[in-house]
Amino acid sequence: MKKLSIAVSAVALAAALLPALASAQNIAIVNGKAVPKARFESFMTQITKQGGQERTPELEQQVRDEIVLREIFVQEAERRGLQRDPEFRAQMEVARQSLLIRELFNNYQKTSPVSDDDLKAEYEQIKSANSGSEYRARHILVEKEDEAKALIAQLKGGASFIELAKANSKDPGSAPNGGDLDWASPGNFVPEFSQAMTKLAKGKFTEEPVKSQFGYHVILLEDSRTAAFPSFDEVKPQLAQRAQQQKLAKYRDDLKNKARTDYKFGAQ
Repeated sequence: MKKLSIAVSAVALAAALLPALASAQNIAIVNGKAVPKARFESFMTQITKQGGQERTPELEQQVRDEIVLREIFVQEAERRGLQRDPEFRAQMEVARQSLLIRELFNNYQKTSPVSDDDLKAEYEQIKSANSGSEYRARHILVEKEDEAKALIAQLKGGASFIELAKANSKDPGSAPNGGDLDWASPGNFVPEFSQAMTKLAKGKFTEEPVKSQFGYHVILLEDSRTAAFPSFDEVKPQLAQRAQQQKLAKYRDDLKNKARTDYKFGAQ
């Protein structure tokens, strides 16, 4: 009798604990159906990670409200048999594929990270291609050669380059600033312009008009310097993002090319 009494007490205790255990696992019961806490946590993760919102008690309450409301609405939709509608089933298949594809590429990025050695090699390649000198120049752009020659004559007579540029230059981007083009590498300009600019001494202007596809330029070189280049640590996040995108694009192409299919893709 004592053993039976103990067994009955254990069953009674378990029965008493069941509601508490269920409550710990769920956030609500809707029409007899549990709304699991895991669903709430998944929803919160999406909002905080993808939406960038901070997890607060107010946000948690809003999410709980939303999840329970969704369960209420879903139950009503299922009661009406809407889940059996062919169009709905087709949309569900598209959604399923989208989620699986997203998980595929997320998994690839996690399991195939870009190494620091690869990033450093890319950094050195970019750095070498952008080494050299930078120039700070001003210019006056006009349509006709005679106009440029007249401006050069005025400069030789002591006229202000800045004022002449403001009054005469056809370049809307630099004219209001007295023709200032800021610091830039020669590769940022058309060849005729850069060749003339790099030959100038500091503080000198071109004594002959420089013709380009845009018209005729009068160029003043204000200064030059060795091109500054950011450190590896400064640009590492951008390099990593670009490298990962390139790696992911190759993975996508590899999957596409290895697939056995009679379908012919359009030009991409």
